[in-house]
Amino acid sequence: MTRKTSIEIVPVKWSGDSLYILDQTKLPHKQIFVETREWRTVVNAIKNMQVRGAPAIGITGAYGVALAAADIEEDDQGLFLKRLKGVADEIATARPTAVNLGWAVNRMMSVANAMSSIKQIKQSLIDEAVKIHTEDVEANRRIGALGAELLSRDGSIMTHCNAGALATGGYGTALGVIRAAWEKGGQIHVYATETRPLLQGARLTAWELVQMGIPTDLIVDSAAGSVMANRSVDCVVVGADRIAGNGDVANKIGTYSLSILAKEHNVPFYVAAPISTLDLSLSSGRDIPIEERSGDEVLRLNQCSIAPEGVGTRNPAFDVTPNKYVTAIITEMGVARSPYRESLLRMVENRKETLSAKTEQVTGDHSG
Repeated sequence: MTRKTSIEIVPVKWSGDSLYILDQTKLPHKQIFVETREWRTVVNAIKNMQVRGAPAIGITGAYGVALAAADIEEDDQGLFLKRLKGVADEIATARPTAVNLGWAVNRMMSVANAMSSIKQIKQSLIDEAVKIHTEDVEANRRIGALGAELLSRDGSIMTHCNAGALATGGYGTALGVIRAAWEKGGQIHVYATETRPLLQGARLTAWELVQMGIPTDLIVDSAAGSVMANRSVDCVVVGADRIAGNGDVANKIGTYSLSILAKEHNVPFYVAAPISTLDLSLSSGRDIPIEERSGDEVLRLNQCSIAPEGVGTRNPAFDVTPNKYVTAIITEMGVARSPYRESLLRMVENRKETLSAKTEQVTGDHSG
């Protein structure tokens, strides 16, 4: 039996000259799109988490560069590129932990620098942003298909934060794996952690899973160990914001704790992420920059104070899970296992070979 999940959840849409950003801070109660032709609005949307999730941030950043290029009025190409580079740097640093943002912006600037005219730059950047978006959806579907093969047909899965369509180009990484297993007819059940302090699991993941009709229980973050101890979980599947060369994984705060619980209870711990999330330039997770967000996110809930006046806070948005707790990393190029320095490098090389082969095919088709 196969199922079709016909829902379309897309965090960003391109209309040809405008970008539409689904304001995720309003979910699950309202679906509101912010329309913009202004790159500064893109930066604010990333900083304020109207759009979030490493792949989605990268895609949005790419569109931001295209919007910036369209807005620059400059006849001298050298000066044009200098101004564009300044904007690109600001976009790339809107949030520090997710490597996809810098990766996408750098890719856009490489395209801009290769063009011979300002007119070419502007059109090529639009084309490249759309390409990055399309490639992400394709990669997610491949990740989903590969990851679904690892899951028990009738198993229960725990996931943390949101790594679904909302966090990507429109299909999902961790939730893409769950979605693919469900579409294949699996009788699966999901435990979604609420994910304090901004409740991405409760507001976003639970909403997506309900839209798809997948049986889901929402649990508070601190209930994860208890649920595992009751033998209710067959595996954990999470996404990632950056993966170091040794397989250490930066993901939403609380992932590290969840990985330790999974290890203690002999529950496989899978990470699903596209190749663009790998940062092989970093030798380990110790080198990954961790974003520290405002303490107000901890002290307040829906603008209501939940803590005494004068108490301090620590609010790291991410933590790093050591590779020893990671059973496998699922990418669009295959499933990587320990030793990760070797397997992840092989995935990157395979992707380069695939892209090179596609380029040669296109060149050959055009030459004949």
